[in-house]
Amino acid sequence: MTQEDKKLSCTDCALLNCHKKDKTFPQFCLTTHTPEETIEGVNELYRKDDFVAKLSNAAAEIEGTYYGKLTRVEEIIAFAKRIGAKKIGIATCVGLMSEAKIFAKILKAKGLESYGIICKVGAVDKTQVGVPEELKVNKGCHESLCNPVLQATLLNEEKTDLNVIVGLCVGHDSLFIKYSEAPVTTLITKDRVLGHNPAAALYASGFYYRRLLQEGDL
Repeated sequence: MTQEDKKLSCTDCALLNCHKKDKTFPQFCLTTHTPEETIEGVNELYRKDDFVAKLSNAAAEIEGTYYGKLTRVEEIIAFAKRIGAKKIGIATCVGLMSEAKIFAKILKAKGLESYGIICKVGAVDKTQVGVPEELKVNKGCHESLCNPVLQATLLNEEKTDLNVIVGLCVGHDSLFIKYSEAPVTTLITKDRVLGHNPAAALYASGFYYRRLLQEGDL
């Protein structure tokens, strides 16, 4: 695909007029190119769909009231209480169990029940579901599959009101979100190299991580 053939999107915009409408929209703007009936149809969900309205209004209230004042942990607690969530599911990576346990203690201190499921639940060896032995991290021994579908299934059985991801792997988080019946938010996004701060790679892409901007595979 040539640059001329590329369909431009919001990451190509330098104006961001949709934020405050204090500039002009670019010619390719998704705001002006989206049919009015599509926008209005979505607006109706915010107005009339009970689930969408409850979560959207709670998120807006937290943003408007506490912008730049609360940590992510505190925002999740505030969000949970505003949507009436009482039982919080914790879907955690085995490598972040310490963080998950601290989070569970914080939830209890704030009057919320929690129920945590580790990613290795079921203790199913990777080869049992078709993963080749050579793709294990530690070959030649039992290595349990990360099991986000079972995590979601067990939290569904517990009838949690809100599920929180604590460091699930890329892709495993996608599967967990797909199979979770409760709404999902993320507390920690795993990045072993950058101490679970994946945005650091973006901030350092002009220097330490210049390889990210080089064309070709990793």
